[in-house]
Amino acid sequence: MSRSPHLERHLVGRVGWLRAAVLGANDGIVSTASLIVGVAAAEASRSGILAAGVAGLVAGAMSMAAGEYVSVSSQADAEKADLDRERSELAAAPEAELKELAGFYTARGLTQDLADQVAVQLTAADALGAHAQDELGISAITTARPIQAALASAGAFSIGAAVPLIIAIVFPPALTAVSVTVAAVISLALLGAVGAKIGGAAMPKAVLRVTLWGVLALAITAGVGRIFGAVM
Repeated sequence: MSRSPHLERHLVGRVGWLRAAVLGANDGIVSTASLIVGVAAAEASRSGILAAGVAGLVAGAMSMAAGEYVSVSSQADAEKADLDRERSELAAAPEAELKELAGFYTARGLTQDLADQVAVQLTAADALGAHAQDELGISAITTARPIQAALASAGAFSIGAAVPLIIAIVFPPALTAVSVTVAAVISLALLGAVGAKIGGAAMPKAVLRVTLWGVLALAITAGVGRIFGAVM
């Protein structure tokens, strides 16, 4: 009997964009909500509150995109440098590299004979790929993708920041701080749940972690805004 191939979808393949997206959305909610709450606590006008919110959304999205691109590009440069070095070592000392590769497999439990066979066959198929994965820990799934990370982060930040901004537009200035805080806390809880679902993590822990840090940021910013509002 012929069997259909068993196709598996592993969640680690989502790490690159998921990390950037969750970070971007979280930062969008927390930073924009904190900015709006802080300005509202200082008893600013409605136009001032909305201007601060819009400015925070645009500046934050651009900052997140640039930051992710630069950060992940640095990782990509380091990966490329390691691969170039490994390529040179393979050309200069192939036997030593073959022995090194076999050593990784014996360390993982294979017998010496089997490890040697595996190393020979993998080297014949793709020597650099074998060393990249087993020596450097670089694979096609987890390799750095700067543009993907930048777009995911900026897009997620904009979506997250839009939530407190829309609430600030809908509710009157007197209720801005309270309504934005409530909306931000709910959004953070949902973000934690969605991130955990996509990443296959424990949902209660993720929700609690994201929400607590967000509430702390909102509380500190509101306190600073109230202090400056009282002083001015």
